[in-house]
Amino acid sequence: MMKSVHTDKAPRAIGPYSQAVSVDNMIFCSGQIAIDPATDEMVKGGIKEQTVRVFKNLGEVLKASRSGLESVASVTVYLRNMSDFQDMNEIYGKTFVTDPLPARATVEVARLPKDALIEISCIAYTSL
Repeated sequence: MMKSVHTDKAPRAIGPYSQAVSVDNMIFCSGQIAIDPATDEMVKGGIKEQTVRVFKNLGEVLKASRSGLESVASVTVYLRNMSDFQDMNEIYGKTFVTDPLPARATVEVARLPKDALIEISCIAYTSL
Protein backbone atom coordinates (compact mmCIF):
# COMPACT_ATOMS: atom_id res chain seq x y z
CA MET A 1 0.00 0.00 0.00
CA MET A 2 1.26 3.47 -0.89
CA LYS A 3 1.20 6.23 1.77
CA SER A 4 2.10 9.90 1.67
CA VAL A 5 4.71 11.13 4.16
CA HIS A 6 4.60 14.60 5.70
CA THR A 7 6.52 16.43 8.41
CA ASP A 8 6.46 20.05 9.50
CA LYS A 9 10.21 19.76 10.19
CA ALA A 10 10.94 19.95 6.45
CA PRO A 11 9.69 22.46 3.89
CA ARG A 12 6.13 21.93 2.75
CA ALA A 13 5.63 20.80 -0.81
CA ILE A 14 5.46 23.81 -3.14
CA GLY A 15 3.36 21.96 -5.67
CA PRO A 16 1.03 18.98 -6.08
CA TYR A 17 3.37 16.32 -4.69
CA SER A 18 4.26 14.60 -1.42
CA GLN A 19 7.44 15.17 0.57
CA ALA A 20 7.85 11.41 0.25
CA VAL A 21 5.84 8.31 -0.51
CA SER A 22 6.27 5.00 1.28
CA VAL A 23 5.56 1.71 -0.44
CA ASP A 24 6.06 -1.34 1.76
CA ASN A 25 9.54 -0.77 3.23
CA MET A 26 10.72 1.67 0.53
CA ILE A 27 10.73 5.47 0.92
CA PHE A 28 10.79 7.65 -2.21
CA CYS A 29 11.73 11.22 -1.24
CA SER A 30 10.88 14.12 -3.48
CA GLY A 31 13.67 16.54 -4.28
CA GLN A 32 14.55 18.93 -1.49
CA ILE A 33 16.06 22.36 -1.91
CA ALA A 34 17.66 24.50 0.79
CA ILE A 35 14.53 26.01 2.30
CA ASP A 36 14.58 26.46 6.07
CA PRO A 37 11.18 25.15 7.22
CA ALA A 38 11.16 27.60 10.16
CA THR A 39 11.24 30.63 7.85
CA ASP A 40 10.14 29.25 4.46
CA GLU A 41 13.18 31.04 3.02
CA MET A 42 16.28 29.78 1.24
CA VAL A 43 19.30 29.55 3.54
CA LYS A 44 21.98 32.18 3.13
CA GLY A 45 25.32 31.20 1.68
CA GLY A 46 26.62 29.11 -1.16
CA ILE A 47 26.61 25.51 -2.25
CA LYS A 48 28.02 24.13 1.02
CA GLU A 49 25.38 25.82 3.16
CA GLN A 50 22.62 24.80 0.77
CA THR A 51 23.82 21.19 0.67
CA VAL A 52 23.87 20.98 4.48
CA ARG A 53 20.27 22.31 4.63
CA VAL A 54 19.09 19.91 1.92
CA PHE A 55 20.43 16.93 3.88
CA LYS A 56 18.77 18.24 7.07
CA ASN A 57 15.48 18.44 5.19
CA LEU A 58 15.85 14.96 3.72
CA GLY A 59 16.81 13.61 7.14
CA GLU A 60 13.60 14.97 8.66
CA VAL A 61 11.45 13.52 5.89
CA LEU A 62 13.14 10.15 6.31
CA LYS A 63 12.72 10.33 10.09
CA ALA A 64 8.98 10.90 9.58
CA SER A 65 9.08 7.73 7.44
CA ARG A 66 10.72 5.66 10.23
CA SER A 67 13.98 5.71 8.31
CA GLY A 68 17.12 7.86 8.15
CA LEU A 69 20.01 8.95 6.00
CA GLU A 70 21.89 5.78 7.00
CA SER A 71 19.21 3.80 5.11
CA VAL A 72 19.53 5.66 1.80
CA ALA A 73 20.12 3.34 -1.16
CA SER A 74 20.08 5.82 -4.05
CA VAL A 75 20.61 9.58 -4.43
CA THR A 76 20.07 11.95 -7.34
CA VAL A 77 21.83 15.31 -7.10
CA TYR A 78 20.81 18.21 -9.34
CA LEU A 79 23.37 21.02 -9.49
CA ARG A 80 22.81 24.37 -11.12
CA ASN A 81 26.52 24.55 -11.84
CA MET A 82 28.78 21.50 -12.13
CA SER A 83 31.68 23.64 -10.88
CA ASP A 84 30.02 23.24 -7.43
CA PHE A 85 30.57 19.47 -7.60
CA GLN A 86 33.67 19.38 -5.38
CA ASP A 87 32.11 21.49 -2.61
CA MET A 88 28.87 19.51 -2.76
CA ASN A 89 30.85 16.27 -2.70
CA GLU A 90 32.70 17.39 0.45
CA ILE A 91 29.41 17.76 2.36
CA TYR A 92 28.01 14.61 0.75
CA GLY A 93 31.06 12.65 1.94
CA LYS A 94 30.49 13.84 5.53
CA THR A 95 26.83 12.80 5.31
CA PHE A 96 27.31 9.28 3.96
CA VAL A 97 30.19 7.59 5.73
CA THR A 98 29.33 3.89 6.09
CA ASP A 99 29.44 1.09 3.56
CA PRO A 100 27.66 0.43 1.45
CA LEU A 101 27.53 4.00 0.22
CA PRO A 102 24.38 4.91 -1.74
CA ALA A 103 24.31 4.71 -5.50
CA ARG A 104 24.35 8.23 -6.95
CA ALA A 105 23.76 10.24 -10.09
CA THR A 106 24.73 13.90 -10.35
CA VAL A 107 23.53 16.12 -13.17
CA GLU A 108 23.81 19.78 -14.06
CA VAL A 109 20.50 21.51 -14.73
CA ALA A 110 19.64 24.90 -16.20
CA ARG A 111 17.50 26.06 -13.30
CA LEU A 112 16.00 24.85 -10.03
CA PRO A 113 12.97 26.01 -8.02
CA LYS A 114 13.52 29.30 -6.19
CA ASP A 115 16.87 29.59 -8.01
CA ALA A 116 18.40 27.00 -5.66
CA LEU A 117 21.96 25.89 -6.30
CA ILE A 118 21.15 22.25 -5.51
CA GLU A 119 18.26 19.82 -5.24
CA ILE A 120 18.56 16.25 -3.98
CA SER A 121 16.11 13.36 -4.07
CA CYS A 122 16.66 9.90 -2.64
CA ILE A 123 15.29 6.41 -2.16
CA ALA A 124 15.67 4.70 1.20
CA TYR A 125 14.32 1.71 3.06
CA THR A 126 12.85 1.20 6.49
CA SER A 127 12.31 -1.78 8.73
CA LEU A 128 8.60 -2.50 8.95
